[in-house]
Amino acid sequence: MRPSKKEEILQRSLTLFYKYGFHATGVDFIVKKTGISKTSIYSNFENKEALMLAVLERRDENFRNWLTLRIEALASNPLEKLYCIFDTLEEWFSEANFSGCMFVKASSEYQDTKHPIYLKSAEHKQKLTKYFVKLAEQAKVQDPVAIANHIVILKEGAITAAHLKLIKKPGLHAKAILKLIIENDS
Repeated sequence: MRPSKKEEILQRSLTLFYKYGFHATGVDFIVKKTGISKTSIYSNFENKEALMLAVLERRDENFRNWLTLRIEALASNPLEKLYCIFDTLEEWFSEANFSGCMFVKASSEYQDTKHPIYLKSAEHKQKLTKYFVKLAEQAKVQDPVAIANHIVILKEGAITAAHLKLIKKPGLHAKAILKLIIENDS
């Protein structure tokens, strides 16, 4: 079944925004790279910002669903699920099209903390943090919120290290640090 035109625009724009950034990817650029007409784009999205917000919403859904499913596939033990966060990230880092975090990129391009793009990016990170708190509660760690916050910091650092190719296997380094933190808290 062929995707709807709106879905096609969304998917193809997501790829372009992820690769080239939000300011650098204008509607004319999308038209040039995809062959989708401006008329089609604007009949499905009110403006470029509406398209960007839809792209960020889709990326959020896709990434969180993928992360959750991979963690569930890799571990059944609640504590191991916490550690598997970084195994899944390592899988993402090894993908040919890995280009860092779309939400960090978006929020750095739209730095006004009241801008909808910035807010959508922050919302993604907040949703992930809530998920990490839930995993930490299931693992019965001493302070689930603190552990979730450690995971967020380690995750963001690992993503940056992977994107900049600073070290090999940054997810595994972050996982080792998390294990030390949890072992020292017990």
